[in-house]
Amino acid sequence: MNSLLDNIMWNCLSGPQARFASGAGDVRRYAPGFSPILGCRDPHRPDFAELEKHCAPGDSFYIDIWDGAPPSGWRIDREARMWKMVWDAPPPAEDAAPDAVALRPDQAALAVELATLTNPGPFGLRTPELGEYFCFFDGPRLIALAGERMEIDSLREISGICTHPDYQGRGLARKLTLKLVRRQMQRGLTPYLHVMSHNAGARALYEKLGFRNYLETTVRVITRE
Repeated sequence: MNSLLDNIMWNCLSGPQARFASGAGDVRRYAPGFSPILGCRDPHRPDFAELEKHCAPGDSFYIDIWDGAPPSGWRIDREARMWKMVWDAPPPAEDAAPDAVALRPDQAALAVELATLTNPGPFGLRTPELGEYFCFFDGPRLIALAGERMEIDSLREISGICTHPDYQGRGLARKLTLKLVRRQMQRGLTPYLHVMSHNAGARALYEKLGFRNYLETTVRVITRE
């Protein structure tokens, strides 16, 4: 099962989440409005010619695994290493965030604003349509968020984990993450997540919660010029 994580973006976008994707042949992307993520059948050889039919100049995407040179008309804006981590512990015994509320569709812009501020990873206005998202508010202010994005078979990603800088250190992200883990496992799913390799604090937290390292890959942000 975990081997599906080796090329998770393609497996999701060409499989159960194809209805949220655009593309053809050996390349898929989340449709505009969702997270700007790209999946390739052969992640070492992306079909940029096909991708250009499904994007516009100036569009940027996160791409996993590929580490080759960009073809003419494309540039690499960022490159880093990223871990895929899989839950490897018993289910949480209790709901860690019983007071968290489900994010409503009319609150998606608030989620984008918080994700833009805290940069938990690629996030779009329609990203919350991909699964359950729970959050904490302080009055009208969205202060913490976590939800579900990719899925394939029983693997379900926990994503968009973020806390407003003014409210960090209160365990809000931890509570939301554990809430989602518990809910997923009650449905017979295996939670997993992505975390940047240089984010030692987040990696240590996820390991303490019950996630284990599965696979480290290269992740890039590429832009069509």
